[in-house]
Amino acid sequence: MAAATFATTNKIGFLTRALALIIDLILLAIVSSILNAIVFGGDVVRGNGLSTLIGLAYYLYFWSSYGHGQTLGNRALGIRVIRYVGLILSCIVVFIGVIWVAFDPNKQGWHDKIASTYVVKA
Repeated sequence: MAAATFATTNKIGFLTRALALIIDLILLAIVSSILNAIVFGGDVVRGNGLSTLIGLAYYLYFWSSYGHGQTLGNRALGIRVIRYVGLILSCIVVFIGVIWVAFDPNKQGWHDKIASTYVVKA
């Protein structure tokens, strides 16, 4: 029944999702740079693993029930991910599954279609 409720909610398109991602990436870059400077003295090569772990932890937390399906970028733009499944598959194929949102009448990427979900106005 929850899926039917969200079917009529304002769905969020590609540009808004991309802007939320850019906000998240800027925040992650700032945090990663600061921690890299503290832990590795600014050595970018040695800090890559740390940056990857920070990014994974960030998205796993905020897209979980603890983060209520909203990263900080999503919160800034007032959007929320209902359920997160299949994004890796959408990205593996040269991001075609992600870009699909821009052309789909229901503003769904492949990952949204797999999970029968939408990104909606929070």
